[in-house]
Amino acid sequence: MLIFITTIVDFGLVILIWMTQLIVYPSFTFFREEDLVRWHGRYTSAVFYFVMPLMLGQGLLHFLGIYFDFEWWRLISVVLISMTWVNTFIFAVPLHRKIANGSQVLDSAKALVKLNWYRTAFWSLVFLISLYATLKSQGLFY
Repeated sequence: MLIFITTIVDFGLVILIWMTQLIVYPSFTFFREEDLVRWHGRYTSAVFYFVMPLMLGQGLLHFLGIYFDFEWWRLISVVLISMTWVNTFIFAVPLHRKIANGSQVLDSAKALVKLNWYRTAFWSLVFLISLYATLKSQGLFY
């Protein structure tokens, strides 16, 4: 059951990150600077309530998976999730702060699009690994 719930949370994050990568962040580059600064505050406040519970839940579920049933795929997933957290809090959050503060707004928006490809790849891999493990647990792969 834990693996199924984990896969659902991973799926939620992969949908969210692909929407962000293909729709949300590119749209930032179409705003005038002052409009983006104004919109960005509303966006980050609203998206926080979706992203943080999913990220925290994902981390907890994968760590619980390692604790109760260690398998190498779980460790690989935790490493990828950790890389996503580093990318988010070390690199993406400072770019969001620049936009919020009105400094280097359009350059930061363009940088977010490029930087976010890493999170998109990491979360996509985590989901694919979880999906494979879930299907394997149901006897669909050997």
